[in-house]
Amino acid sequence: MRDNQGLKMNSYEHTMITRQDLSETQAKELLSKYEALIKTNSGEILKIEEWGLRNLSHQIKNNKKGFYFHIKFNGIGKTIFELEKIENIDDSL
Repeated sequence: MRDNQGLKMNSYEHTMITRQDLSETQAKELLSKYEALIKTNSGEILKIEEWGLRNLSHQIKNNKKGFYFHIKFNGIGKTIFELEKIENIDDSL
């Protein structure tokens, strides 16, 4: 599969875990933010699954639970680079 610029797109699966204290509205806004980020950077969303609140296997930043979101998408290297760059500075994840 190729994007509109002729670059080869790969398929990716990406799981995000948000803080357990986010409201449902905040979680939806965060998900929308990352959907837009993927689309803006030559990505194409195939499927989004909300796995809900789950226990973490170990504590992360004093959290024992988190909301899980699983995204399947097609993208190029730039898509992944931008996604990881923004996630590294997002305190909600």
